[in-house]
Amino acid sequence: MNIRKNSRLFHALNDPETFALTFELVPGRGGQTREINRILALAREIAADGRFHAVSITENAGGHPALSPEVLGKEIQAMGPDVIIHFSCKDKNRNQMESLLFSWDRQELHNLLVIAGDYPKVGFRGHPKPVFDLDTIQALDLLTAMNRADDDRTAAEGGSQAGRSASFLKGVAVSPFKLLEAELVMQYYKLHRKVAAGADFVITQLGFDGRKFHELLLYMRQNQLNIPVLGNVFIPTLPVVELMYQGKLPGCVIPEALYEQFQWEARTADRGRKARLLRAARLLAVLKGLGYAGAHIGGPGLSFADLDFVLQQAEDFSSHWQECLAELTFWPRDAFYYYEKDAETGLNRPEPATRPRPVSAGLAYFLASRVHDLAFEPMGQLYEPAKKICLAMEAGRLHGLLDRFEYLVKVVLFSCQNCGDCTLADLAFLCPQSGCAKYLLNGPCGGSRDGWCEVYPGKKRCLYVQVYERLKAIGRDQGMAVGFVPPRNWGLNNTSSWVNYFSGLDHTAAENEAE
Repeated sequence: MNIRKNSRLFHALNDPETFALTFELVPGRGGQTREINRILALAREIAADGRFHAVSITENAGGHPALSPEVLGKEIQAMGPDVIIHFSCKDKNRNQMESLLFSWDRQELHNLLVIAGDYPKVGFRGHPKPVFDLDTIQALDLLTAMNRADDDRTAAEGGSQAGRSASFLKGVAVSPFKLLEAELVMQYYKLHRKVAAGADFVITQLGFDGRKFHELLLYMRQNQLNIPVLGNVFIPTLPVVELMYQGKLPGCVIPEALYEQFQWEARTADRGRKARLLRAARLLAVLKGLGYAGAHIGGPGLSFADLDFVLQQAEDFSSHWQECLAELTFWPRDAFYYYEKDAETGLNRPEPATRPRPVSAGLAYFLASRVHDLAFEPMGQLYEPAKKICLAMEAGRLHGLLDRFEYLVKVVLFSCQNCGDCTLADLAFLCPQSGCAKYLLNGPCGGSRDGWCEVYPGKKRCLYVQVYERLKAIGRDQGMAVGFVPPRNWGLNNTSSWVNYFSGLDHTAAENEAE
């Protein structure tokens, strides 16, 4: 049975005449709190109103433990509206993911927003272990396999037969609101991979700049990324504005000019509440005018009266939405735009902005790539000798010496974590196991800011910013828009990646099979 036939969200997203509306609910810690009761009451009003096509429910937002989203999802789904469950990678390994998906399929919770997730924060008796066993692309690959009832996959890996196919509708996130070229372009390159892995729709990160929202839509159209996209309409409280301005909410940027506007509005009798609602209404009208498939509305402490006000005002603004653009120009002047500005409309021309190429990828990249091409590419001059030596040493008494020698070389050069399934050649000879806090293999998360890692701001640069800079210097950055790196095989942990490569045991074997 194809559950999508009964999905109001699916039909709204794929109907050119419908502007889909979703609303985000954020459950907190505890299952019997006043906040949970408030959320359910709001969901009941949204269901009765009928203008929203779905509500989405976050999973441990901000990295904090909270009520599991499917619990509220079942209650809200019984009220009538579709539900979008946030499906994050931070707390679950691949087996737990599959187990949850089986249960959600049985409960008919089929609409998902697949995300990496915010890095876990302090929990019971200290800091929890971050999992990130699969990244977003790999999780999409799992969902796509489940949707086609890929029994060959489960049987080959020792699993039971999955039964009938599932019908998951797979949403993903993307952020055009990145300050640096490397951060922004890698977001777009990863979006290519998400679509190729089976994404069905996109929700943007929050932002307050019409030209940035137009940029994403233009990029997707030019690159034939033909899936529906929802623009994020976020209505913050003043404390949340402060957190975003200070960079304490990963991936969320409040530019200086907008921060000053919020501060000025806060001097009014209602502390700027009406001004924030009107800004959301203008953005909603702009998104509809630009051609977005819909909007994803959210914000803490909103009442149904607030939502009703925003929707009614947006209708009033819709006939002259271009005039609203002048009040939605909040992005730093020195921040990167992918396209040249259209002076007449205030949006973008279809010509990409000039992107000067770095002078060099660096000596470390040059030496590492040269050795790799010689010894680890089948056409390399040293490939056959290297293969024979490694396999002979592994089969003999010297296998321990080979393992230690490889680890010593790679820990000095690449901070190797001895995973046994090396991806250095896939990522410009930078190690994601030591260089990325989330161990991501197919592109960046959305949490970086000013080129810094979400987890170590000011201390550690985002791995994928460095990957982009190296690859762009040699004209190979567009290669990050294609391909698929399978998840790490933990059965190879603390073994020789050289031996695993030459024996056909690592991830490159799966890549070659796919080709």
